[in-house]
Amino acid sequence: MASRHVRILLGTYNGARWLSAQLQSFYTQTHTDWSLWVSDDGSTDGTREILEDFAEANPGRVERILEGPRQGSAANFLSLLCHPELPVEGLTALSDQDDVWLPDKLARAARALDGAAEAPPQGWAARFFITDETIGRRRVSKGWPRGPSFGNALVQNIMSGHTTTLNPAALSLIRQAGRQPVPHHDWWIYQLLAGAGAEIHLDPEPLLLYRQHADNHYGARWGLRAFVARYVLMRDRKAQGWVASNVAALEACAPLLTQEARTCLAGYRALDGVRGGARVAAFRQLGLTRQSRLGTRMLHFAAQLGHI
Repeated sequence: MASRHVRILLGTYNGARWLSAQLQSFYTQTHTDWSLWVSDDGSTDGTREILEDFAEANPGRVERILEGPRQGSAANFLSLLCHPELPVEGLTALSDQDDVWLPDKLARAARALDGAAEAPPQGWAARFFITDETIGRRRVSKGWPRGPSFGNALVQNIMSGHTTTLNPAALSLIRQAGRQPVPHHDWWIYQLLAGAGAEIHLDPEPLLLYRQHADNHYGARWGLRAFVARYVLMRDRKAQGWVASNVAALEACAPLLTQEARTCLAGYRALDGVRGGARVAAFRQLGLTRQSRLGTRMLHFAAQLGHI
């Protein structure tokens, strides 16, 4: 029987206002075999005290409370994932500081993943409820009609970090890649797993409450708001910068990728300086696509202009 112990990796930074609700939701889990590793990235608002009080009140649950690198959220989570003393065995789940997990979240991840050391790399993510900061109105996050692929991963993240769980081989893969200077740790995990040919499980059941508030810089969006947000990112070439950083990191980890992924990566790199219809045609040939038709049309429009 594969080990089903789950280590929750929690990244915190000035989250005192929301943190207690997140910690309490760990205790509502129907899967009770879990422990907690925390990396606090220099909080000044009482977050650290909440964590220490939780550890004192729950002996044996909190394995480590670490000092983060103070280089942003992605670096904070990668420092946890690549910590030399973090055990690889069992399952590893990522957690934000301001969500509320629904009771079956860990149980469904554990059922989907093989925690055995000899199992190939596998990752799991789920849909979630988008809520306001009071956990009031709820809207279900979008699904994944086209499923995971490396071509999709190069231009879109579908593995939200706050839902992600990894088996031992997937964690080992991330540790082999090391602490790459990427803009978003969860997008990086999706790219690396897809590029290495890992099995990615996407659970259609919403399993956490994602709290949107003023401090969520790039939160979930839908409808016109999502369209405008993506347009601005592409117009200002911010998305182009993100993709460039990810591509450089993937190239540094090329030995970990499948031949198909390396070919796709080289094909994208060969498009430097190419614009117009030729770039769009190459995107189609390489399988660079978003999950929705509208999103893919926007991607092609940005590609035509050379903005991604």
